[in-house]
Amino acid sequence: MSPSTARISWQEYQKLVPAAYAALTSLSQAVAASGLEHDLVEMLKLRASQINGCAFCTQYHLNAARKLGVPREKLDLLIVWREAGIFSAREQAALRWTEKLTFIAGDHVTDEDYSGVSAQFSPSELASLTTAVALINTWNRIAGPLQFTPPIPKPEREPAHV
Repeated sequence: MSPSTARISWQEYQKLVPAAYAALTSLSQAVAASGLEHDLVEMLKLRASQINGCAFCTQYHLNAARKLGVPREKLDLLIVWREAGIFSAREQAALRWTEKLTFIAGDHVTDEDYSGVSAQFSPSELASLTTAVALINTWNRIAGPLQFTPPIPKPEREPAHV
């Protein structure tokens, strides 16, 4: 498999559809101001991006989660969160909800699914959580097919030569 190159860069996307970009940015700001824990939101965005195979969003949200101080173990084990034993009940509920909404076409959300997430989140939080999942799935469906180049952080210092 050869490395992909951007079909359209995120900067070009922003210039081509400024109103859509502004709307997505506004929605992102609403989620950020919702009161949900920022580290939790980054983990659910990362998990949805892993599922959807979006390299840009996966790297973007890894970078953001690291800046927020999400423990490395949680980032390393996010893909196997059910088996990891290190995620809180609230985090597990959010990740389960993220997966249900991301796979919604193949497995519709049941009353049991809703009851499970409602046990951990208030109605307002659940509305914001659902919005965050919808938003990242929208970005995945833009950045993935257009193959935005992942934002690889520059190393803070040069690695030592062995």
